[in-house]
Amino acid sequence: MPEVRFQITWPDNSQDSCYSPSLIVKEYFAPDTEYDLVDFVERSRTALNIASDRVKAKYGFPCGLALGQLQEIEVKAAKFSEIAHPKVKVIKFNN
Repeated sequence: MPEVRFQITWPDNSQDSCYSPSLIVKEYFAPDTEYDLVDFVERSRTALNIASDRVKAKYGFPCGLALGQLQEIEVKAAKFSEIAHPKVKVIKFNN
């Protein structure tokens, strides 16, 4: 399966490189685009669960890396929940 990493900037201007085992994330995010924090988390949840399900369909087990990435996103996003209008920017995709 083609995997992809996507570079993001959090509301505090820190950056992370996120992993997906599938290119499905390219259907949910666009490079150089800001998303409301809640929207970013929801899109991440949808895309990474689909990616994990694709791995399960092909190999018989879900993708622990995709589910782990989702958990990391959810934990980090919770840190910004008190900020007014938090945004996450998807900078680019790294194949």
